[in-house]
Amino acid sequence: MPKSKRAKIVSLTKVAKKTREQKNALLQEVQENADKWQYCWLFEVGNMRNAHLKTVRRLWKDTARIFFGRGAVMAKALGTTPEEEHKLGLHKLAKQIKGQVGLFFTDSPPAEVIEWFDDFKQPDFARTGNKASRTVTLPAGPVMQQHSNPPEPFPHNEEPQLRKLGLRTRMDRGVPTLDVPHTICEKGKTITPEQAQLLKLVGIKMVTFKVGLRARWDAATGEVVQIEGQEVAGDEAAGEDPEEEDAEGHMSE
Repeated sequence: MPKSKRAKIVSLTKVAKKTREQKNALLQEVQENADKWQYCWLFEVGNMRNAHLKTVRRLWKDTARIFFGRGAVMAKALGTTPEEEHKLGLHKLAKQIKGQVGLFFTDSPPAEVIEWFDDFKQPDFARTGNKASRTVTLPAGPVMQQHSNPPEPFPHNEEPQLRKLGLRTRMDRGVPTLDVPHTICEKGKTITPEQAQLLKLVGIKMVTFKVGLRARWDAATGEVVQIEGQEVAGDEAAGEDPEEEDAEGHMSE
């Protein structure tokens, strides 16, 4: 029988697998950067957001190289045993590559790197599965958007969406209004999809993207130093998947 010419449904969630050539190219890139830079830092990410990680890349583009997302390839590139390690001491770093971690190559002094990442924190909206960091209650009266300064009331055409997300609003002179206070979320409880969407509509950011430095490898000595006090509390049950690296170590779109 001839092949059907009917339109076929193609899932947009499918991602093409990396070829062996691409993995080998990335492996080589990691090793070349291990040869080039004085320090290699292992870092982890809390409340992963691709946009914020791209910001880190942009701000360090001239003085560092970042790899993130292909843990098995990165570990293989460094070498997980003393016999396989690419350079002296790297296997100690490779053994710690687990979860959402990345490699940060640079010549910048350690104190400068630690201070920079201590200061780099980006607030963002909570997602489904996060734990609420505080209780958020909307007062009675017009429902206000916190995006603007000063806050502005929601327009009338957004009332159906607000009601769909659980707000018992009514129209008062064209403004969605609450007759009684409404608690969006309670501190310590898991945020639902409706609560996450409502917090975003209102403009309340509840999580913080941050980078925690775990360990540092020194090319001159081959020593690996563990970094204390840089842990990130990852409470994100449904975080954003890290984008994979291409052969040049850039984020693939």
